[in-house]
Amino acid sequence: MATAKRALGRLLYGKRYDKVPQAQRVYVRPGERLLRELSWRRLVRGTEIISLEEFKRRVSLGPIEEYLSCMLCGESRQQPLFRPQGEKKKGDTRPAWSYVVVRCPSCGFLYRNPNIRPERLGDLYAKNYSGFLTGDYAANRQRRYRLTMDAFGEVFRDGTGRRLLDFGCGSGLFLELAEERGFDVTGVDLSPDSVKLANERLRRGRAFHGVAEEIPEIARGGFDVITLWSVLAHLPRPLEDFDRFRRMLAPGGVLLILTVNARSLLLKASGSKWNGFTKNHLMFYSSQTLPVLLGRTGFAGVAFSHFYGDTIEAGSTRLPVAYQRRLRRAVEASDGGNMLRAVAFADEDAIIRWGAGLRVRHCPARVPGGEHRAEPPTS
Repeated sequence: MATAKRALGRLLYGKRYDKVPQAQRVYVRPGERLLRELSWRRLVRGTEIISLEEFKRRVSLGPIEEYLSCMLCGESRQQPLFRPQGEKKKGDTRPAWSYVVVRCPSCGFLYRNPNIRPERLGDLYAKNYSGFLTGDYAANRQRRYRLTMDAFGEVFRDGTGRRLLDFGCGSGLFLELAEERGFDVTGVDLSPDSVKLANERLRRGRAFHGVAEEIPEIARGGFDVITLWSVLAHLPRPLEDFDRFRRMLAPGGVLLILTVNARSLLLKASGSKWNGFTKNHLMFYSSQTLPVLLGRTGFAGVAFSHFYGDTIEAGSTRLPVAYQRRLRRAVEASDGGNMLRAVAFADEDAIIRWGAGLRVRHCPARVPGGEHRAEPPTS
């Protein structure tokens, strides 16, 4: 299939786009955005919708997993779309990781099913996770942090007198930058070796290892800012977590989110091979589904900022100017950047104080019912 797609691309476009990075071609080649949108609609219309019981008969349960209904709306029916799989490393006797990604037929939310049981989430990060965070992954991370904060105007320009919690702080790369901007910083992470590195990096703030609600300095709340850098996709109980985040924010507080975008054109082009489907990712949000989560947990509003890619926004890309313009238009027309950037406002005071210059969308009001329904773990 991949060979056929490459052959079709060569037939349609020749060699004109060979020098454009693979991840950018879907945004640059004429007509490709519409083609990918059409193929996505065909996939959604053509994939069967089955009951949870039928899904359980087809998909086996792992030792640290549980079956889920939709976390956002409670729908139990399943629409299996993708089966991502990792590459097996040479000499490794263990099978490569794989899982099923389903779509909720009621609200469109994408999530992994079976999913990881919350009490076993630490299993994914126990073995030298900091090695990943400080290796290739860490390259240019602080540039991305700066670009994301700058995309939201005055909200993050000056942290003087403001308390900030970085939830899932890793090795402290962002905490270091936040300190430079004047924030009073605190971090928390499940990886003990990452927390050790973070504390070595900080001058005034402190990072903690463990669960946020079990750490008194964090559980008492009162934060002006909470940041979730590439964390949202890792949360197995988002309603519970966002309820907690809302309570931990001070009046007028904001929550910053950067996560993979479930409306990405790259997802629609790559399917199961999309780079957003990683071993540790559990749930996949878009500008359509994130406001539902925020509204159900008491947030007043949200503002989004299109993601064009780090090199485009930093001005270091080698793409010709005409291609850059085409890429930006494709992202804006499809809401299809590969990452999702959002600022959630705790209350109306936060919108009044920080929403100037941003396109703030009010979140749907909190509604009773519709809670997620996790099936009891079974062996």
